[in-house]
Amino acid sequence: MTTYLEANKQRFLDELFDLLRIPSVSADSAFKADVRRAAEFVRDKLTAAGLDKATLYETPGHPIVYAEKIVDPAKPTVLVYGHYDVQPADPYELWESPPFEPTIRNERVYARGACDDKGQFYMHIKAIEAMVATSGLPCNVKVMIEGEEEVGSDHLGMFVTQNRELLKADVILISDTSIISNETPSLEMGLRGLSYVEVQVTGANRDLHSGVYGGAVANPINVLAQMIASLHDESGRITMPGFYDNVVELSDAERAELAKAPFDLEEYKRDLGIKEVMGEAGYSTNERTSIRPTLDVNGIWGGYIGEGAKTVLPSKASAKISMRLVPNQTPDEITDLFTNHFRSIAPPGVTVTVTPHHGGMPYVTPVDSVEFEAASKAFEDAWGKKPIPTRGGGSIPITALFEKELGVKSILMGFGLDADALHSPNESYGLFNFYKGIETIPYFYTHYAALKQ
Repeated sequence: MTTYLEANKQRFLDELFDLLRIPSVSADSAFKADVRRAAEFVRDKLTAAGLDKATLYETPGHPIVYAEKIVDPAKPTVLVYGHYDVQPADPYELWESPPFEPTIRNERVYARGACDDKGQFYMHIKAIEAMVATSGLPCNVKVMIEGEEEVGSDHLGMFVTQNRELLKADVILISDTSIISNETPSLEMGLRGLSYVEVQVTGANRDLHSGVYGGAVANPINVLAQMIASLHDESGRITMPGFYDNVVELSDAERAELAKAPFDLEEYKRDLGIKEVMGEAGYSTNERTSIRPTLDVNGIWGGYIGEGAKTVLPSKASAKISMRLVPNQTPDEITDLFTNHFRSIAPPGVTVTVTPHHGGMPYVTPVDSVEFEAASKAFEDAWGKKPIPTRGGGSIPITALFEKELGVKSILMGFGLDADALHSPNESYGLFNFYKGIETIPYFYTHYAALKQ
């Protein structure tokens, strides 16, 4: 296995570069053909890796890629999940190199999707290829790579529900998360959920001259800014009534266990170029980004933003807002709470529209399962040390659906780093992480097959 991986590592990287050159932006219809091209690329590489039945399943949106290799029905089955779609690369001018022309700098691959999730799911394809070509697969494997994760996986749920037998497995294996550092491996045991909405505040029926009407008519930008500012109090808590009602509070012992993960606050601030952190009072930085719910504005616009001046009171102002959720909060409940609250705090001179976009349930996987043990042993084999269990701040909405529809848990076996700049300009993925992932994944199959006997 080691000899095979070493002999083919440059080819593995070249293939990843080919995939990264495809601008598979699912959120923008202008890239629809490219999204499909990425799906076809993945299908062909699954076939080349030795899997069977590699095909595209059409959906009302972007296609789902599926393949499998059933070596023995009596053996356990691993279902690998990932996504080939990527976030928009805007703003392009902030990239040091073009986002869809992968470039290596300082032992890192810079490109949109390098880590999230092309680099990470492609490790699985290459690891499977290596196992098939050398020692053979110790488990059955099914691979499902979708093209709508970055826009809420709207059609994946229907596909899973309609194809339970096809997707039947003993565990879901996902690499779309991170480790603490290249020196300190970790395994995420939970993810936050998500409620994502767009709001619009409308004032007059047209843009107005700010001299003629200013001071007499509500300015939607001013109003929207005031409404957003009111969503947090001085201690960083969200002011929406009922928002915290179902939040699961961790015990002191559980918080102490999470606090064992190495964390350098000063290095954290230096990396981000900030002088101080902020957030909900009474919680550490790591707790604020993992076990506590949040509300953040992801975009805001309105009025004139072109060159020079235009003295105008805009008719409309808008914002996109995301809320990260923790166990026992549900996206439907929180979206309804937000909608009702945001409308209630609007002054009489404007009207408010709230449009839900997408959401997902929070997720926690047990650390006392054979699946988690197999993943932990795999990291220990590759790194020479046990991974630290952590809670992630991001969301993978499909994990809760997998458990509901397929009745199995997901193992979050990610290899990224916080420094990878996911969803930002200059996203990157370390060469070390890419190759270390390909090395580590076969250990999971070996341990899982042994533990399930």
